[in-house]
Amino acid sequence: MNTRSNKFIVITILCLTFMACGSETVGSLMGNKDVVVNLVYGSEKQEWLEPLVAEYNAANNKTADGSTIVIEAKPMGSIEAINAIIGQEIQPVVWSPASSVYLPVAEARWQEKFGHELAAQPPADLVLSPVVIAMWQPMAEALGWPTKPIGWSDISELAVSEDGWAAYGYPEWGKFKFGHTHPDFSNSGLVAILAQAYAGAGKQRGLTPDDLLSPELAQFMEQVESSIIHYGSSTGFFADTMFNRGPSYLSATVMYENLVVAQKSKRLSGASSQIPVVAIYPKEGTFWTNNPYVVLNAPWVSDTQKEAAEAFETFLLARPQQERAIALGFRPADPSIPLGSPLDAQHGVDPSQPQTVLEVPEAAVIEEVQYLWRQAKRPVDVTLVVDTSGSMAGDKITTARTSLVEFINQLSNRDRAQIVLFNNQVSVLSPLTPLADKREELVRRVSGIIEGGDTSLYDATLQAYQQLETEGDPDHIRAVVVLSDGEDTSSVRTWQEILQEIGASGEVEGGNSIKIFTIAFGSGADTTVLQQMAEPTGGKQFTGDPATIDDVYAEIALFF
Repeated sequence: MNTRSNKFIVITILCLTFMACGSETVGSLMGNKDVVVNLVYGSEKQEWLEPLVAEYNAANNKTADGSTIVIEAKPMGSIEAINAIIGQEIQPVVWSPASSVYLPVAEARWQEKFGHELAAQPPADLVLSPVVIAMWQPMAEALGWPTKPIGWSDISELAVSEDGWAAYGYPEWGKFKFGHTHPDFSNSGLVAILAQAYAGAGKQRGLTPDDLLSPELAQFMEQVESSIIHYGSSTGFFADTMFNRGPSYLSATVMYENLVVAQKSKRLSGASSQIPVVAIYPKEGTFWTNNPYVVLNAPWVSDTQKEAAEAFETFLLARPQQERAIALGFRPADPSIPLGSPLDAQHGVDPSQPQTVLEVPEAAVIEEVQYLWRQAKRPVDVTLVVDTSGSMAGDKITTARTSLVEFINQLSNRDRAQIVLFNNQVSVLSPLTPLADKREELVRRVSGIIEGGDTSLYDATLQAYQQLETEGDPDHIRAVVVLSDGEDTSSVRTWQEILQEIGASGEVEGGNSIKIFTIAFGSGADTTVLQQMAEPTGGKQFTGDPATIDDVYAEIALFF
């Protein structure tokens, strides 16, 4: 056998060996193995974390065996993420929620599912930021800020006051309008209702299940929640909406101190023309967002991935990276690093606060507070507008029916729902009445929807909006959810009439106006029109298809 034949045999054997061992071994043998660390994290630290991930990856850091560390990071709601992890819908190496508040519940659920502890080692804090109530400075001053301590008791009084801001000499500000995210999915929303429960119980630690049985506590929470304009999954969405739309939309909302700093920095640089906003540290106490770095003790996480995750953690906690966090309004995890601008009064915050930090309750208490909130939260009046034109045939109408049923099942019995169908005609499948009286019938009726005809999108949307104005309860969250897969082909009303009607109502009612959420269903939908319907109301436009429509409806449900 000649030399050329020997080389061919060797190469063939190597190729077969590589194929049998898989791509990771091939990379190792070739000297270029990567170890990927998937990280899901709370979006509040995205501006800090994203560039650091890029820098770390560019540096080609190695593990002990010579593997190149690659960090793949994705922002995600803190509670939403752990729900997906425990359900094994996603399998990251690291989970970094906004705070440790939900860790007791996550730990209990994890041990029930996997039989061992959640974290591979005690999680370190990455950066800190207290949870605050962000309020427009003139409104805060009307309540006595900065000399008078302000807290949840003041929010409760304002929320139920018939006079609203007129009681403080500012009738032009109208009613008090409040916001926080959905506490079943978002850390800031969970913190908000835990702080309400502590305030209602008159405690700062040691909250018990017996405390939550108090009718006075339940009434206190219901009063605060009565001023909510809507809920939502993202603290960042609330911050963006508040700062873009101004005080007519939201008087105050629960967010993180660093977001107040970011807005004030924009204002000082001329990037925002809004009036000043300040951070209120509730006098009854608040929680820290400590952004724990949880390396998961999961069966899908290898020892090499744990090593790589710990190396990235060390990088994040190094002084240069911590000092960069200060520039973005975070407080460093290392207390020896001095605070400075922009953590100062000029940027609407007080680095000497919070004076009172609330104790994280046990898992059972946290879950009981979430249950109590579901009973106390502001009800919703929602009109679901569904395109049943001929272009919805096939998978579209099938998935639209099933996802609509799922959406209905996420609403509570106290909520009221109406179904409006449209093709070339507009028809009311079910009037606006409480779900408690008709849930089963409504699910049955929705399951029988069929398609055919043209598209009267404008007529259907305007009719639904006007009916909700007339029949909806102004003490409820009011919303129209529109799904359409095409352009309008048969409406009598014009697009300009819809814009005029929506705009006039929104100017009068501000954040308490009817919200429109739109779903562009498939590639043929008129996304421009659907976006112009949603955004002026403070709602949101979504894009979906038969594969994703369940997720879209689920996200919209978080606003309620």
